Amino acid sequence: LAGIYQRIEHDFPSENDLSDLATRITYIKNRMLSKEEIARLNAECDYDLAKIYEAYRREMRARSLMDFDDQLVYAYTMFRSAPALLDAFWDRYSYIMVDEAQDTSKIQHAIIALLAAKSENLFMVGDEDQSIYGFRAAYPEALLDFEKDHPGARVLLMEENFRSNAKIVSAADKFIQKNTMRHEKHMKAAREAGADIRKISLKSRKAQYVYLMKIAQECSTETAVLYRDNECAIPLIDLLERKHIPYRMRNAELSFFTHRTVLDIQNIIRFAMNPKDTELFMQIYYRLKLFFRKEDALNYTNISKEKDIPVWDAILQYGNLEEYQQNHVRSLRRQMKKLLDMTGDKAVDQILVYMGYQDYLKKMGMNANKLEIVKMIGSREDSPEKLLERLKELERIIREKKEERECRFILSTMHASKGLEYDTVYLLDVVDGILPEKVLTSMNTASKEEIGAYEEERRLFYVGVTRAKNQLNIFATGKPSRFCNELLEKNISAESYQKLSDELGEGVIVKHRKFGKGVVTEIEGEHIRIRFGDDEKKMDLKVLARLGLLEI
Repeated sequence: LAGIYQRIEHDFPSENDLSDLATRITYIKNRMLSKEEIARLNAECDYDLAKIYEAYRREMRARSLMDFDDQLVYAYTMFRSAPALLDAFWDRYSYIMVDEAQDTSKIQHAIIALLAAKSENLFMVGDEDQSIYGFRAAYPEALLDFEKDHPGARVLLMEENFRSNAKIVSAADKFIQKNTMRHEKHMKAAREAGADIRKISLKSRKAQYVYLMKIAQECSTETAVLYRDNECAIPLIDLLERKHIPYRMRNAELSFFTHRTVLDIQNIIRFAMNPKDTELFMQIYYRLKLFFRKEDALNYTNISKEKDIPVWDAILQYGNLEEYQQNHVRSLRRQMKKLLDMTGDKAVDQILVYMGYQDYLKKMGMNANKLEIVKMIGSREDSPEKLLERLKELERIIREKKEERECRFILSTMHASKGLEYDTVYLLDVVDGILPEKVLTSMNTASKEEIGAYEEERRLFYVGVTRAKNQLNIFATGKPSRFCNELLEKNISAESYQKLSDELGEGVIVKHRKFGKGVVTEIEGEHIRIRFGDDEKKMDLKVLARLGLLEI
């Protein structure tokens, strides 16, 4: 796969690139995507997925090889094209049971449907509200379509939660009701109400780690810190390691350290430390607004090697550049010298803002989220060189970390925590842009794919919330995530809402706490239109009732 990537992209793939590529190939096969669907998926990638995938398939066929996912593809093809084979399986397996059906892929469901086609003795256990592996091609739609695909089938609902206290269960149930792709069901608590859900408001993302460090120092009950992605925990791991505080990490994952943006920052710092390193220059020059042709860049590096001078000097002395180009090269050379005297976080800012790397990311459609993590680690280092050393050390620590089974302070992604439970849970980085990763501004204008992705983000948060048995804590840094706000929405009684709804009607004069007197012009389900002078506003009746904003 690495060779194919290099041949098509004319670049060396990082470990993160190869991991991402392998995940997308798995997705294509398990979702049974058409060429048109692969082309749409291609638009999300930093590389030509469609070309690489086709080349990969040709190479596998030429070598008479199959990967893990091909086992499913070939099994499905064989069952479809060889009736005698399917007959043999029908005779052998009269009853089929599928557990964790919400995590099963489309092609797996297609195979299951073929195997169960004769007897229809099919039993599935699953919960679409806990389907959080869309990136691995999980296909919860099969659960939703179960009765349609299998006429006469029955759905049995298990709606009692024995794990969490009643306040957590009630809030989680109301939260997940906002999803549309689910069976109609309501979770009920077997336990009584316990501690309230706590929102911990902090000024910055960094403050979370200091807060959790103190919790870890005094941890006497099983306490889990849950987060969306592994990288969210890296600044916390850095702090815990510096203070020699024990912790248990459920799932070590190192792709952060080989992500393209993290490697770019490290390579730029390394080149600043050694401006004669021609290999590094070839990896970074087009990321810093140096619009050289590749052959020109190679020529400058050859001159640098021949004359044993920094690449910057080779460019300025032998480049025959326009004046504005020379000024830009001098500016970059000056900034690279300057960043070596900065703290680690300031150096990253220098590269992003003043050396043009942020513009490169925008041009490539990439975000700088991972560099926020690098900056937080860098804020504890007094030089960019020390930052490089610390990143390398953290990678080693995480790779070699031994599980401390007796430790009560646990770090885990929400994905890895599914099926588990903890006395106390802290949800980390619950902010828009991280969880949820992308925010939908309107469900009416969003595509089916966007709604599906957003509802999976909601399910992921729901899974995190329902891991807590007794105490749930959610960090709110800066502007809280809409998920946090929705979960902590105050409940209103059905009577209060119904009373307001019954009293309202077209032409009714009302008084709004903020906008003053107005006239109701229209009621549409749970929404109402009110004219205040020359301005008409559409409002949510539940919000008006909950906050007591309207008088009649």
